[in-house]
Amino acid sequence: MSNLSQNEQKVLVATTAIDTLFEKGLIFSGMKIGLGTGSTAMPAVKRLAELIQEGKIQNVKAVATSFQTTLACEELKIPVFSLSSSEIGGKLDLAIDGADEISADNHLIKGGGAAHLKEKLVEYNAEKLVIIADESKVVNDLGTVFPLPVEVIPEARLAVIQALEILGAKCKIREGVKKAGPVVTDNGNLIIDCLWDKVDGKSPINPLLLEDEINKITGVVENGFFTKKLPLVFIGKADGTVEQR
Repeated sequence: MSNLSQNEQKVLVATTAIDTLFEKGLIFSGMKIGLGTGSTAMPAVKRLAELIQEGKIQNVKAVATSFQTTLACEELKIPVFSLSSSEIGGKLDLAIDGADEISADNHLIKGGGAAHLKEKLVEYNAEKLVIIADESKVVNDLGTVFPLPVEVIPEARLAVIQALEILGAKCKIREGVKKAGPVVTDNGNLIIDCLWDKVDGKSPINPLLLEDEINKITGVVENGFFTKKLPLVFIGKADGTVEQR
């Protein structure tokens, strides 16, 4: 029996998802594809590039969700466009990305890499959304273990924290790594990470409602709940299998 590491699970699920989507005709020549950000999305980008290099698909147009993904696409010679470019026209055939938490009903928390604004812009404008993850990302409830990221305009940070605390959240401005001070997003904003304490062993929040409620707070740019577009999910497991749901 296999006993794959977390990184090995990420490569397995990314490769399996891309190959499966290609076999089903969901990845095809001339398509417009959104490419996600993070340690699970990167192997998927690499596998997509291999299909292009092997001549199995051609004329693929990509929209990247971060500078990280743009740089990877440039290195792998995948053409990158803006979502609003004439080549893309604001709509995509498919988007593929990782997630930080996946609930039983396939609702998500994303934004561990502080790219959830662009990810949501891209993925909510794709005809199909595919999420790939290792099994550690599967949870019963959202928002009690991995913090929900909320991107805010810097000037609004205190007012937004106060409003989030009224909604029951414990809030913390995300600090940078190998950088003095807070994380600054690709859009020049800050990230407030939010956690909720369980009540009677369960999450006290409804992500479907809270995704909209948080975005109504003045100064909030976007939050990391993804509940409006249910994805096809691939989950890589330590035993070497991949679950689809």
